[in-house]
Amino acid sequence: MGQEILPPSGGDDDHIQPVDLKAALEQRYLAYALSTIMHRALPDVRDGLKPVHRRIVYAMNEMGLRPNSAFRKCAKIVGEVMGNYHPHGDQSIYDALARLAQDFSQRYTLVNGQGNFGNIDGDSPAAMRYTESKMTAVSELLLEGIDQDAVDFRDTYDESNSEPVVLPGAFPNLLANGSSGIAVGMATSIPSHNAHELCDAALHLIKHPDATVEKLVEFIPGPDFPTGGIIIDNRDSIIESYRTGRGGFRVRAKWQTEDLGRGGYQIVITEIPFQVQKSRLIEKIAELLIARKLPLLEDIRDESAEDIRVVLVPKTRSVDPTILMESMFKLTELESRFPLNMNVLSMGRIPRVMALNEVLKEWLDHRREVLQRRSRFRLAAIDRRLEILSGLLVAYLNIDEVIRIIREEDEPKPVMMARWDLTDNQVEAILNMRLRALRKLEEFEIRKEFDELTNEKGEIEALLSSDDKQWQTVAWEIGEVKKKFAKATEVGRRRTQFADAPETDEEAVQQAMIEKEPITVVISEKGWIRALKGHIADTATLTFKEGDGLKIAFPAQTTDKILIVTTGGKAFTLGGDKLPGGRGHGEPLRIMVDMDNDQAVLTAFLHDPSRKQLIVSTAGNGFVVPEAELVANTRKGKQIMNVALPEETQLLVPVSGDHVAVVGENRKLLVFPLAQVPEMSRGKGVRLQRYKDGGISDVRCFAISDGLIWEDSAGRTFTKNKDELAEWLADRATAGRTVPKGFPRSGKFAG
Repeated sequence: MGQEILPPSGGDDDHIQPVDLKAALEQRYLAYALSTIMHRALPDVRDGLKPVHRRIVYAMNEMGLRPNSAFRKCAKIVGEVMGNYHPHGDQSIYDALARLAQDFSQRYTLVNGQGNFGNIDGDSPAAMRYTESKMTAVSELLLEGIDQDAVDFRDTYDESNSEPVVLPGAFPNLLANGSSGIAVGMATSIPSHNAHELCDAALHLIKHPDATVEKLVEFIPGPDFPTGGIIIDNRDSIIESYRTGRGGFRVRAKWQTEDLGRGGYQIVITEIPFQVQKSRLIEKIAELLIARKLPLLEDIRDESAEDIRVVLVPKTRSVDPTILMESMFKLTELESRFPLNMNVLSMGRIPRVMALNEVLKEWLDHRREVLQRRSRFRLAAIDRRLEILSGLLVAYLNIDEVIRIIREEDEPKPVMMARWDLTDNQVEAILNMRLRALRKLEEFEIRKEFDELTNEKGEIEALLSSDDKQWQTVAWEIGEVKKKFAKATEVGRRRTQFADAPETDEEAVQQAMIEKEPITVVISEKGWIRALKGHIADTATLTFKEGDGLKIAFPAQTTDKILIVTTGGKAFTLGGDKLPGGRGHGEPLRIMVDMDNDQAVLTAFLHDPSRKQLIVSTAGNGFVVPEAELVANTRKGKQIMNVALPEETQLLVPVSGDHVAVVGENRKLLVFPLAQVPEMSRGKGVRLQRYKDGGISDVRCFAISDGLIWEDSAGRTFTKNKDELAEWLADRATAGRTVPKGFPRSGKFAG
């Protein structure tokens, strides 16, 4: 890659230079990356604008499109921006301009648009030849002092004009309107905030420069999105996001129930999360409805006009609205996460992720610098005017002599300069004076203006020499902005609310997302699983692959959890709705879960969290495990019983009653209290019965008061009561006695 490659020799080799390709690519890609970061994707922390937005606002100012002036066609504005400042496509400029006018995109719009500027459904704005716009009060604040040397200017791309490097920014625009963009190797994502709260936090920072993020969050509790919604993050996570400059906010739609009478109701959504297109959201919900993923929902209607009004109709009046909405939040964009990545251009040059207090501090420092520059500019203007006024006063005091010199001298200017020690500017002003100004009253006017300007000069000099006075003035300016955008005003009121997510039963929400239907679960000897629709009583009609047969079949619902336990002591969980359909022979279980090849299915059953199971290995070890512990949320499953080949898990029986009966392969029966078996979530277990050779045959839990019941191969039922079982009653881990007469030859309690 680093090797130089010379081009083939042509006739004109004089101007060909060999270039190292790797170095050239690195250099040019770096130049492109820096250009993207600095001049396109990241906003400046001081005015919160990217170059395209800054140029649009500045061009509108230059065109005189103040809030109180007439609207102008957007095509004219775009042409002005493109021709003078921003040499990019007209469509990209118009898109940026239109976004600044959208009240659902910008918390405080910078452009006042007239015409179709798009909507929350995702429709595009009308073409720029149809729409008109002008500045808003916010963009006027951002530009306040631009003609008073408040900021630096640089040459435009063709050097025929100049443009501001940054705007004076009397409005806290970066946080108030937010920003998002993707650069090279970095991105930015800042939500909008409430201007009133930002001003409060900034005023606190002026008084307490070392204020922590925790303290500032008392003033700024979180973002304030243009489209409202409800933030459900807790305070600690919000503080952490603002402290590090990275994080995110979970925003939910705002909803309420409307009573329809007779116990019926419907849910009405009035606010949706920021940057979610309403039409796309409704389409997605409708798709889920058709796919039967929202069994609690009957229908969705969009009844929006100017305001948002999306109506959800529940399946029945008995549906819990909270559970319905929780299932909606899980599956749709009614809940979305807005990322926070406060990656901005610090000092207009350095891209870095900043914390909340750093962003506000840098804005305040910028405001102070703007104040100093504007004050110096005014001071220079006062000095120039005072110079001229003092010259005019000299002329009034010596008016006859002035007139004589002008009438008699060929070159009156140098004569007057020498006679009264005047400057060029002063004499020029005297010579340009109108005869009308010679009236007596004018002298009083000049003296009055001279005194007023002298006073103002003293005040400005005092301001520039005192840090405290400068911060007081900055605070006063911020106070004026706060009044203009106070929460009491319509534009300033907080739109996004805060709430904790309601406590709901996770299980109920999960079930609310599955259509409840009866199924029959079928597992074959070789581990193939399928779910047939409906409850099938006769399993004899089921077909299997050659050499395979029925292992287990049981009725269930699609909302049920199916527990599968293997001979290796592992438990797996499958949702009834996730099982393959009944056509064909189903699918091998090994595809659906990570089952080892040397393990087989021991049993499968419906999960009942209130139940306990007795799990037993071939060697006769066992323990009681609560069924809730068998639930595994991953493909890997959960190891419940620790067994190593040739030993395997052999039996799993529901726990009931107060005694355990164990039969060994040696046809010896032992009965002992259930209390002697420990309850664990995982382990090897304890010995239930001792054998010289062989292992366990069967186990059963029962209540001693009901007696031990078994069936023989002929279907006859035998019962042994407590007294009759006396000789088999002993402690756990003893050998037991030979089974009573009539016990099945199979060694099982069920024939």
